[in-house]
Amino acid sequence: MGDSVKRVLFVNSEIFPYLPESDISRIGRYLPQGIQERKKEIRSFMPRYGCINERKNQLHEVIRLSGMNIIINDVDRPLVIKVASISAARIQVYFIDNEDYFHRKQIYRDENGVFFEDNGERAAFFARGVLETVKKLRWAPDIIHCHGWISHILPVYLKKVYREDPIFSESKVVLSLYNDIPEEKFSPDLQDKIIMGSLTADDLGLPADPDGTDVAKMAARYSDGIIFGSDGISAGLKEYCSSLNVPRLEYDAKSLEEGSYIDEYDRFYSQV
Repeated sequence: MGDSVKRVLFVNSEIFPYLPESDISRIGRYLPQGIQERKKEIRSFMPRYGCINERKNQLHEVIRLSGMNIIINDVDRPLVIKVASISAARIQVYFIDNEDYFHRKQIYRDENGVFFEDNGERAAFFARGVLETVKKLRWAPDIIHCHGWISHILPVYLKKVYREDPIFSESKVVLSLYNDIPEEKFSPDLQDKIIMGSLTADDLGLPADPDGTDVAKMAARYSDGIIFGSDGISAGLKEYCSSLNVPRLEYDAKSLEEGSYIDEYDRFYSQV
């Protein structure tokens, strides 16, 4: 995209301080700030997990953006948008909320460590919620940067369902892969939960019982650039990504520790 990158949309699974500090949540916190300081417009989204204290973090509903419904597998579910500010960073964070999907206190697994059966649905709702909200904002991103496995359905939606929308017609997807990819299987009907509009099972290319790596490979196929954001990503997934004809950025622990990764990522946006 050369020097034409002016707007970057961040789709995050975790952002500090709303969730505990981790490799992903630190990047979710500091990368948008750094890219904004490099004179680009940014928007940042994450799910409104039930463990996030709304009063402490001063979340409030954005009435003008809420009120839409998203249909997942023939069930209408209301989309609620909330927002909070990280004042030190001078950025706002938008939260995708729905009572059925995001009001439980645990994030991805129950109190016994069992992977939620509807995690695939939650990821589909999150991806569509982000895209529909950005449409409503009438804010056309040049780059959509996805972080964490719950964002992995967004690339296929963007390229196969939303591509004709003028808001997204020029958008490129950068996928950051982390070691958070679930080893567990998603529900067998995940394909049915994802499909909408003209999207087909062939477009998804998922096996009958997909796990997190299968969904990550689908995300990679529909991405324009791939960043390895942490160590510990499976050799099979890395090999698969290497077979795709898209720019890649290797994991660099030192640059992440020093903060120089922000300039590296900024340059990478211009290469996709």
